Amino acid sequence: MEWFTADGYWLSRLVFQRALAGVYLVAFVAAALQFRALIGSHGMLPVPDLLRRTPWRAAPGLFRLHYSDRFFALVAWTGIAVSLALLAGLDAHVPLGAAMALWAAPWVLYLSIVQVGQVWYGFGWESLLLETGFLAVFLGNDSTGAPVLVLWLLRWLLFRVEFGAGLIKIRGDECWRRLTCLDFHHETQPMPGPLSWFFHRLPRPVHRVETAANHVTQLAVPFLLFTPQPVASVAAGLMVLTQLWLVLSGNFAWLNWLTITLALAAVDWSPVAGPPPAQQGAPLWYEALVIAVSVLVLALSYRPARNLVSRRQAMNRSFDPLHLVNTYGAFGSISRMRLEVVVEGTADAVIHEGSRWLEYGFRGKPGDPRRLPRQFAPYHLRLDWMMWFAALSPAYARSWFEPFVERLLRGDRDTLRLLGRNPFPDGPPAHIRARVFHYRYTDPQELRATGCWWDRTYVRDFMRPVARPVNASPPPSGGGGGS
Repeated sequence: MEWFTADGYWLSRLVFQRALAGVYLVAFVAAALQFRALIGSHGMLPVPDLLRRTPWRAAPGLFRLHYSDRFFALVAWTGIAVSLALLAGLDAHVPLGAAMALWAAPWVLYLSIVQVGQVWYGFGWESLLLETGFLAVFLGNDSTGAPVLVLWLLRWLLFRVEFGAGLIKIRGDECWRRLTCLDFHHETQPMPGPLSWFFHRLPRPVHRVETAANHVTQLAVPFLLFTPQPVASVAAGLMVLTQLWLVLSGNFAWLNWLTITLALAAVDWSPVAGPPPAQQGAPLWYEALVIAVSVLVLALSYRPARNLVSRRQAMNRSFDPLHLVNTYGAFGSISRMRLEVVVEGTADAVIHEGSRWLEYGFRGKPGDPRRLPRQFAPYHLRLDWMMWFAALSPAYARSWFEPFVERLLRGDRDTLRLLGRNPFPDGPPAHIRARVFHYRYTDPQELRATGCWWDRTYVRDFMRPVARPVNASPPPSGGGGGS
């Protein structure tokens, strides 16, 4: 079929595939390095417990066949290896069917991880990676032109990401309609970056321009993705610029980079691409498969599309167990005040008024007021993100915070590896407590006088002191127990 492929988009496909492989790589590295403390057999929310209480059809994946920590590590490191192979372009040097199998591998592996990740994997960019990765399986390689249907499905996905985010803002917090949300957002966002203080200190008229530009990019520009070139490329370029602005102003894991990856697939690179590689006609089986998948995706798009136009629009929701077609959105409401849970321990066996409490330091979330936030994105610090949610409401931490503290009291090495600073290197403390503080950015004068990027004020207790169990020993670390 002559209409089946868009031969001029060979470079668009190449750029998209290599960028997606990079995102996959980051996701698998984060899974490999963090899973034992979070969801391992002796973690805060053990996978074996989840598998026992949920049916197979609710979350199908490889771990329904077998789970152990060693097997999870094998899945994550296999994902790293395949991602590196795809990043190096191995899919361009094998037959079409083998290339599709290569792209299917990380999708199956990461789907299996997300299915057992529980609250640690409840973020919208997990589903976005899976939906993007699923479409990438059918994008082909250098042996044939890029299939038009899959290119349009990628634009449809990008449209839902941007337009859904724009709608949830306009329908949600009134500060988006008043153009005042960015008076607070750079300070109260989940994970500030090293430039967030400077973004927060921009003049308020600039914040108004930021907000208005965001509305234009998310509510008007997405429709231009479906117009002829070069207008669609210009629209994609505007989205890339907006996402890069977000990259500079905060830490949003790989959400921004994955959105940029999708936008790059909509750019017509033919003016600079040069002649395409030698290509053959698409095999009949491949054409039939792509058409069938396109019909499936369009059918599954009904509920996400209906959600877009609903007054009760939901953010970041999957409508099928395989996360094939989802709905997206972010920051439907903006916090006006930054609250942080500060976790502290003391070596005193008996707590008294003069007890010395030492603070645990996290890698990314604000803690020490003198510490400038670091840049971690596209890497995802899952514990730090959930601590931000915990400060918003204890309900977000009900399932995992007590197990987290218990592991600190036991000196669990896997849990301590998730932290930036352990104030008790010679052994666990006798007691741990958690308190909520109000954090605000200092102004330039305060920064010069104190050297502090943050000013913090005690608000309330989050958890009263908890004692270390008598004769407590650390749970096994780095082991391979399973079910």
